Parts: sequence; C-alpha cells; structure tokens
Amino acid sequence: MAARRISSVISRSLAYSSASPLLFFLGKDSGSGLHRSISRYTTGTAALLEEPVTPPVEVKYTKLLINGDFVDAASGKTFPTLDPRTGEEIARVAEGEAEDINRAVSAARKAFDDGPWPKMTPYERSKIMLRFADLVEQHTDELAALETWDNGKPFQQARKEELPMVVRLFRYYAGWPDKIHGLTVPADGNHHVQILHEPIGVAGQIIPWNFPLIMFAYKVGPALACGNTIVLKSAEQTPLTALYIGKLLHEAGLPPGVLNVVSGFGPTAGAALASHMDVDKLAFTGSTDTGKIVLELAAKSNLKPVTLELGGKSPFIVCEDADVDKTVNLAHFALFFNQGQCCCAGSRTYVHEKIYDEFVEKAKARALRRTVGDPFKNVEQGPQIDSEQFQKVLRYIKSGIESNAKLECGGDKIGSKGYFIKPTVFSDVKDDMLIAQDEIFGPVQSILKFRELDDVIRRANTTRYGLAAGVFTKDIDRANTLSRALRAGTVWVNCFHVFDAAVPFGGYKMSGIGREKSIYSLHNYLQVKAVVTPLKNPTWL
Repeated sequence: MAARRISSVISRSLAYSSASPLLFFLGKDSGSGLHRSISRYTTGTAALLEEPVTPPVEVKYTKLLINGDFVDAASGKTFPTLDPRTGEEIARVAEGEAEDINRAVSAARKAFDDGPWPKMTPYERSKIMLRFADLVEQHTDELAALETWDNGKPFQQARKEELPMVVRLFRYYAGWPDKIHGLTVPADGNHHVQILHEPIGVAGQIIPWNFPLIMFAYKVGPALACGNTIVLKSAEQTPLTALYIGKLLHEAGLPPGVLNVVSGFGPTAGAALASHMDVDKLAFTGSTDTGKIVLELAAKSNLKPVTLELGGKSPFIVCEDADVDKTVNLAHFALFFNQGQCCCAGSRTYVHEKIYDEFVEKAKARALRRTVGDPFKNVEQGPQIDSEQFQKVLRYIKSGIESNAKLECGGDKIGSKGYFIKPTVFSDVKDDMLIAQDEIFGPVQSILKFRELDDVIRRANTTRYGLAAGVFTKDIDRANTLSRALRAGTVWVNCFHVFDAAVPFGGYKMSGIGREKSIYSLHNYLQVKAVVTPLKNPTWL
C-alpha cells in the first residue's frame, strides 16, 4: 500500500494503485497475537457467512460512567446491545434516563465549578491527554475488536484505519491547551481592553453509531483542550467502546466528573441532555431529522448553543477526461466504505455521458468483486448496524427498482442471519428518484449521467444537503470551477474521504451547523469575554 500520513488514514486518492481489490487489509503485521489470530483468515467470496468468529475481546464495562465511577442506572434498567452479524445479544448495558442525565450533569457542573480541570495549567491538561492517547494506542487491539463486535465494521478497518485516527486526534488536541490565546485590543480613549477566551462550561455531546470511537474523539478532544467538562451520550446501538475508552481517560489522570458517559436512548437520555437547563453547550452528530429535534430542545430550554453534524447526499462528479479505472475504484470506496454508513459518502455518482457506459460496466464489476462477510475475517464489508437500518436500505433498493432505475447488481440481502446486504449498483438514475435524493446510508451506488458542466453544478447543488463533494478531472480550471461552485463544506479533488485532524469538517444547508476538527472546532467550546478597564494618564494608547 502506498505510504500515507497517519492523519489521513481514512483516505484514498488517484495516486493509489487500482490493482488491489482490498482497500484496507494490506500492510505488515504489527506482531500482535490478536492481530495474527484474525489475519489468518483468507479473503473469500461475497457469501462468506459461515459460523461467526468468536470475538477476541471481553466486555468489561456495561454500567454508566458518572463522576469517575461505573454505576447502575437509577432505575436499575438495562438494554441489550446486539451483534450485527447475528442479531444476537452481546451484553446488557445500563439504560440511562433523565435521572441519570441529572446525576451526570451535576457531576460535570461540580467538576467545572469546583474541580481542578479548568484551573489546571494548560500544560498539565496536555499531559493527561497525551497519556490518554498512549493508552489508546496500547489498547488498540481490544478497542478495535470491541468496535467491530458492536458495530459490524471490518476489524482491519477499525484497527488499522480508525484507531490510529483516534490517537492522532487526541494528540492533535493535546497540543492546543497552551495555544488558546486572548487578545489585547487598542480602543478609542483611555481604556485597556482584553479579549479572553474562556471554557464554555458543561458540554453535552451526543454521538452516532457509525464511527463511535472517531466521533468520541471529534467531540471530547476539543472540549477537554478548552478546559470544559462533559456529559456524553453514546448511541444505543454501540455503547461499549465509549465506556471502555472513558475508563482509559480516567486511568490517564482525568479528574472525576470531567467526563461522564451515559448509555441510553434518544427520546429519554438524549432528550434530557438536549433540554437540560444546566448544560452550557450541545454537540450532536446524527440524522438531519433528529438534529432538528435536538436544536428545538436546546432552544426551548436555556437557548444553549448547538453544533450539528448531520446528513449528506454528496455528489461525486466524474468529468470526461478522468481516468476511468482509477475513478471507478475511488467511486466504489467513496460509497461502500463502512457499509455505506458514512454521512459524507459519495452517494450521487455523476458521470459524463462520453464515458458513462464504460464507467457503469466497471463499477458493476468492482461491486461484484466486493467481499462481504464476518467482519472479523479479511472482508471489505460487514453487516449493516441493525434490523432497522437493514430494512431501510432494502426499502430504498425496492424504490429504485420501482422507479425504473436499472439494477446492475446486488439488490438483496445475503444469508438468513444478521444484516448483510449485497453491494448494489443502479444506473440510469434520475434526479427525482428517492435513491438520488435521500440519504440511504447503505451499500447502494446510484450512477447518473450528465453532459454540461453548468448542468451538473446545478443538479449537484439541488439538494437540501451540503456536507461534501468529489470532483474528478485532469483540468485544473474545471476543478477550480467545480470546487468553488459546489455548495458543500468539503470538496475533494481527485481524492475522497481524506480526513486530517487539522482540516475542518462540517456542512452547508441542512448538513449542519459549525465545524468539527481543526482550530475551528475549538470555537465551539469557548466563550469570548471583553474586559475593559480605564487607564489613568497612559504613556501610550
């Protein structure tokens, strides 16, 4: 595999060879026994669904993490977290509700108002975050296995791509605490003016199920760097890794109450957090429809500021001069990565009419080669997250067929157990079809045809979303025209899914509010205060 910066581990560009059919599973063994035990399985066909592999990890933490301790839910209730490979129970996890959110917010408030974290020197906060990153690195195998078991994503993707990104993100944010500076502003008249950047207070954070660990890092990293305390609600589908990694943060020296992790459901725990009167700031990643509810709850309570990273229907525009073979592989990666469960997936593939037929045939052939099966084996695609998402994807496939899009391949489930779906490709897709408008969040590629540049710009922008876009051309003028015309928070040119800790991520329109990662994410967790004092007989102004 071509060399890559670790900060861009979830990426693939036109510079990469198209010879390898596997996107993630190449590279040298680290020497880990756990890694060797998983890697001995060879890649199979798209029907690689024998008896599931026993995950090489134990579930250690299932209670709520509040004020530094693991505790039962106030109600004593638990709920099952399920294995997407089989639909069977992995473990029962404490079911947090409003009373548990109250307990967690009280702990976070006390830690912020009276505890050492906001008063700690920035250098000391940095050291704790760096120790935590080291601990995550040491526990990579366990965390990756737990993520795969709870989520269904390929183990090698979790281990080689996502865990290094989590480590990179926390090391990036660990460098920020002593670089958050204020300003001294010259004012008209005899006054000294300071602009202070202060921690915002108690941050409520709600993360999704598609990238649990990475989303944990996106949210927790900047909040801690700025000196805030946190109540984080994990997704009910994937509660296990947030509890595990929260424990590691306390092992690194995080004071009690600074990070509290509550597992539970959106209408109960999530709503209680969004509407809590003692939460100073809210961050949410998930669907646009749920984001609207979160924003409304925040507004109707204490008008807390809200950061939203929501849905997408990203255009992937292939111009007539693009290298078809390489772009087919990139389009495949852009859509099918993480079982298609990616908010910025390239889910509207616009291909110029001159190369359309060739592109469709090669896209179909690539999808037919895609290996689907137990994610603990060397496959490219595991199951969808749960029965609800599985059925939703199948309904969209049915809609595509009924709308007279041409089903090139796939279009059905695999096996009778778990939530596996065949990689699906549609051609002859029109803009008014649901599969071209809605966020499917599954392994369904829709290929549309275009003729003129102005036309594809208009069509690409005719969407309620604006999270990301891809442009593929050898013409720099065409690339510049498209990248400036597309209304999206990220435009990748001749590459896709390139994520770096220092690059902001977020959307236009109904894809969200605010940005994550980079210096811009720090703005979400800081208050700006002006301090004005009079000067008596100043020598200079």
